[in-house]
Amino acid sequence: MSGFVFKQFSVEQTRAAMKVSTDGILLGAWATLTNATRILDIGTGTGLLALMAKQRAPQATVMAIEIDHDACIDARANFTNSPWSDIRLYQGAVQSFESPEPVDVIITNPPYFNASLKGENAPRNAARHTDGLSFNELIAACSRLSHDKTLLNVILPCPEAEQFIAIAKQLDWHLNQQCLIQTTPKKAPSRCLMLFSQQAVECKKSQLVIHAQDGSYSADYQRLCKAFYLKM
Repeated sequence: MSGFVFKQFSVEQTRAAMKVSTDGILLGAWATLTNATRILDIGTGTGLLALMAKQRAPQATVMAIEIDHDACIDARANFTNSPWSDIRLYQGAVQSFESPEPVDVIITNPPYFNASLKGENAPRNAARHTDGLSFNELIAACSRLSHDKTLLNVILPCPEAEQFIAIAKQLDWHLNQQCLIQTTPKKAPSRCLMLFSQQAVECKKSQLVIHAQDGSYSADYQRLCKAFYLKM
């Protein structure tokens, strides 16, 4: 598959199992990065979220972790060829990742298939299924790598989002913001953007429609993503 060109960087994705997706672009544009000096992208894949975070917070130290070797090749090349070659890439599992200092913001588009049938593509299975990184393990890793004001930004399909919220609450992470994503005005929400912290506050809820009735990008989606799309 060919690369994906954004306004300030491009993403080659010849090796990574998971390609650039609307989910990733939504999360990268929506994520709260307030006052972040250290940002961690868990499961970076092609490096998309790390690159978007660096564009939005160029003074921050951005770290990206990815377990798949081939995806790391793509991510490393994408970082090197971007304006931000100082993005730090670590190959390995987040369960064993050690950060020299607690991070301020975590961004993740995690695997979410729990019991569905797998295909023959092992790297894609690993990127999509929770076998190697359960929600419990992911949230526990976030707790270990954070301080008491760290922000955790996540996108998941709506059913899995409910599971994630419940597990997060058990591990003292509270849902602070939630945005339900509809592909069109007439369709039910299919994705859920979530902001968690270890502070219990009233959750701010919103909705966003990607496509207007005529098939074009909605005004809200354009406002959110116009800093990234080349032709927006």
